[in-house]
Amino acid sequence: MADPDQHDVVIAGGGPAGMMAGLLFARAGVGTLVLEKHGDFLRDFRGDTVHPSTLELMDELGFLEEFLQRPHDEIDRLTARVANEWIQIADLTHLPVKCKFVALMPQWDFLDFLAEKAKLYPAFTLAMNAEAVGLIEEDGRVAGVRLADGGEAQARLLTIAADGRGSVLRARAGLPLQDLGAPIDVLWFRLPKGASDYNETGGTFGAGTFIVQLNRGDYWQCAYVVPKGAADEVKARGIAAFRDDVARAVPDLADVTPTLEDWDQVKLLSVSLDRLLRWSRPGLLAIGDAAHAMSPVGGVGINLAIQDAVAAANILAAPMARG
Repeated sequence: MADPDQHDVVIAGGGPAGMMAGLLFARAGVGTLVLEKHGDFLRDFRGDTVHPSTLELMDELGFLEEFLQRPHDEIDRLTARVANEWIQIADLTHLPVKCKFVALMPQWDFLDFLAEKAKLYPAFTLAMNAEAVGLIEEDGRVAGVRLADGGEAQARLLTIAADGRGSVLRARAGLPLQDLGAPIDVLWFRLPKGASDYNETGGTFGAGTFIVQLNRGDYWQCAYVVPKGAADEVKARGIAAFRDDVARAVPDLADVTPTLEDWDQVKLLSVSLDRLLRWSRPGLLAIGDAAHAMSPVGGVGINLAIQDAVAAANILAAPMARG
């Protein structure tokens, strides 16, 4: 009888890289376990820009029509406001793909959709509240992970570290990380829609400020970009000064900035930009942010993580399935 705690592939991390890898390996018939340390996918201010390349993958998998039924917004042109003038900085309508737009979808909806589809494959297992905190090593190769609750998840063929930019498994494996340096941090916050008919998703450059505002239907998701390490200085000036800065930079939001009442409503994203010099060692592969933390500019992180999962499955899944 097979060991229920042993799988062909064990993936630590149920983010975009881990969930897509789990789906693709299971789709190929490879017994796959995805471990997600949280009890759900509900996280605020996670990347939610699904690029045309990822939408093309959804189409190839036969998921696109159903995927686009999930609540989302579509952007086919990107603009920035400089000196109160809107300037087009990107036009996606000419791309040679089916979906010539970026889909803005909350990451929890994206991950929930992937989990729903992955569970259709008998080879797929998802374990929630299961945090990988260490590696099992046998004869010089990684053979699974140790869990925070004292349990183990053994991997016959491969362990995938998809546990994010602060990857525990990457550190345990001793994989060499190169810090490329990030010049910015980001303060994320939400604002309700106001009386203005302003609905433009884009960025606003002001005097010493850069704010990105994403139209999320009934609210704005905003990113206030600050120099690296400057968040404490911004907070020291007080929430009222911060509100004034936002209102001055984006006057169309001035009527709703009073809803920012304290710093609990503002989340700091400490931006990292790094990459592994070597992504693997025997029995272990790192993908997504665990292999290369990306700048939030352009929302590329999710999409490159998805491409990592696709590349790994394209190269490894078929040989694994054949045994």
